[in-house]
Amino acid sequence: MFQWLNQTKESAPEQTAPAHVAIIMDGNGRWAKKRGLPRIMGHREGMKSVREAVRTASDLGVSSLTLYAFSTENWSRPEEEVSFLMKLPGQFLETDLKDLAARNVKVEVAGEVERLPVFTRDAIAQAVEETRENTGLKLVFALNYGGRDELLKATRRIAERVKACELSPEEITEATIESELMTGSITHVDLVIRTSGEQRLSNFLLWQAAYAEFYFTDVLWPDFRREHFLKAIEDYNLRTRRFGGV
Repeated sequence: MFQWLNQTKESAPEQTAPAHVAIIMDGNGRWAKKRGLPRIMGHREGMKSVREAVRTASDLGVSSLTLYAFSTENWSRPEEEVSFLMKLPGQFLETDLKDLAARNVKVEVAGEVERLPVFTRDAIAQAVEETRENTGLKLVFALNYGGRDELLKATRRIAERVKACELSPEEITEATIESELMTGSITHVDLVIRTSGEQRLSNFLLWQAAYAEFYFTDVLWPDFRREHFLKAIEDYNLRTRRFGGV
């Protein structure tokens, strides 16, 4: 069933891989609870799945991989958990930045990073700068990101341009809106994967996922491995995308 399982980038059928995969990494807390562990241990274990997903996407020739790392709603979680989550990007990049660079991965971020702690922003800024010239997989971390917040801020910026007579209402197009999105040039999502059995978008890439295919799995994020990613890709390739057509 998993014909790509043991394939590398050189032998994988790159033409069948979706260009942009987005993952809602859900189930860390439940994974930890099942084992009688603190929630933060689920987040720590989930970093192994991040590493696995990045390597798999890179091997298969996926152009962009966006990971929902921290939403605007996640600030309401216990302070200890939020503090731990803020440290994870730095820990991941400290251990994996060399591997990302070797794989020609370009790191980007989407979200209101200004609210993040200085040490989190510094780690991200370093990764973005050191991989700026890379031309392989674009790895986008959605940090302090919310789809509604993104659209609200984009609308305000466009309104300011209209107010300043730089743009007329008639000139506003989809391209105008997309130019103001936090994801920049990475817009349309082909496949959204959500782990842990939940089946909702949770305020993630609301504009970008307008015609995305969705794949839901009961696998908790810390258990999500290469074979699960490949199963999602194979399921995606069984579908016929019509984009509203017949």
